[in-house]
Amino acid sequence: MKFFETSKYYTLKKSTYISLRWIGIIGQLISINLVYFYFGFDFDFFLSNLIIFFGIISNLYLILIYNKTQLSDRSALIFLIIDIFQLGALIYLTGGIVNPFVIFLIIPSVFASTNLGLRTNIFLVIITLLSITFLTFYSKDLPAPLNNHFHVDPYYYYSIPIALIIALIFLNYFAIIFGSESRLRKEALNKMEEVMAKEHEMLSLGGQAAAAAHSLGTPLSTIKIITQELKKQLKNQKDVIQDVELLSSQVERCNEILKKLTLNPIEEDEFIDEDSSIKDYIKEIILSFKETSDKEFVFNFDQDSNSKKITKSIEIIYGLRNFIGNANKYSSNKIFITLKSDNEFTEVIIEDDGRGYPNDIISKIGEPYLRSDNQIYKNKSGLGLGIFIGKTLLEKNFAIINCKNSQTRSGAEVAIKWKNSDLLKI
Repeated sequence: MKFFETSKYYTLKKSTYISLRWIGIIGQLISINLVYFYFGFDFDFFLSNLIIFFGIISNLYLILIYNKTQLSDRSALIFLIIDIFQLGALIYLTGGIVNPFVIFLIIPSVFASTNLGLRTNIFLVIITLLSITFLTFYSKDLPAPLNNHFHVDPYYYYSIPIALIIALIFLNYFAIIFGSESRLRKEALNKMEEVMAKEHEMLSLGGQAAAAAHSLGTPLSTIKIITQELKKQLKNQKDVIQDVELLSSQVERCNEILKKLTLNPIEEDEFIDEDSSIKDYIKEIILSFKETSDKEFVFNFDQDSNSKKITKSIEIIYGLRNFIGNANKYSSNKIFITLKSDNEFTEVIIEDDGRGYPNDIISKIGEPYLRSDNQIYKNKSGLGLGIFIGKTLLEKNFAIINCKNSQTRSGAEVAIKWKNSDLLKI
């Protein structure tokens, strides 16, 4: 594996980074010139400005020569090391570890920890640690006349680098953890958007196919009637009757193809299904799975189950389909779906007779890219993207979702609950 990560998720936006560097450079220039000309402190003014000038040159390089809009992991590492060395050199000339601005030395590595790869972050932390250690033992005195009056106990002096090192490790650790989780969630959300875009496209095509079937129904029926009449009139002409029969069979084939294409229309029209209730949604989803699955679906619902029609929602359909599909995938023989409804709530409970959720990940169900350490599940389970997508889509539509292992069955249980008033808002 390469030392530097090259993933598209490990990049810095060049324009943002350049702006941040300009803020830092301008702040350094103001500080150096203010303490030299206004306060009259004595330090190596010329060399300090030369170091800042080097930072300006590196920023101009990014603007004028580096043509990419994103800084790769490798390029970002180089420029962040430059930032650490530049600031470290300024602090070396102005008091070292007792300079109050030494706290800024940990910023580059903390900034990188949320955007760059783990190896790059570790490398930057090591560089920062070495810089803090060097400045603890080697540096110029504080600018005169401060150095004439500044005396501290060694305990206090050495507590400064220790505090900086603890802060550096603590901040980087949490930034790396949160940054990693954020990248995984971003990647999963991107995949969810791709899936939903394809689903919208397919259902839109289904609606167009339904419209085509409706429009073609009359001419196809006319052709069929004409072929039947021709068969009667030309029954003695064997050479022609074969062509007529072929034409009749192709008309039937057209009708069958159009029927298959119109199984899941979404565009509403007078000849296309109107908005449906949750019960009808579930029935349609179960029917679609029965065409390809040999498992038994048991659908129980109250006689007074909520039959109010709600606005067609691809998110609800796809979310329910994901959870029912998971139950179908991991069940042994049966999938149990229960619909409960009263005046206030509507609840869908999906259970299966499989192994259930692994105990080591059950508390994290709903997060993307989960993998159980249990060998029984390891080779058969997915990455949790299906549950993540289904949970996200349904929660966007006011659902409350609880995933656990069933207490009445051997497998998993998913409870999806809505307030009836929220369903009407969809």
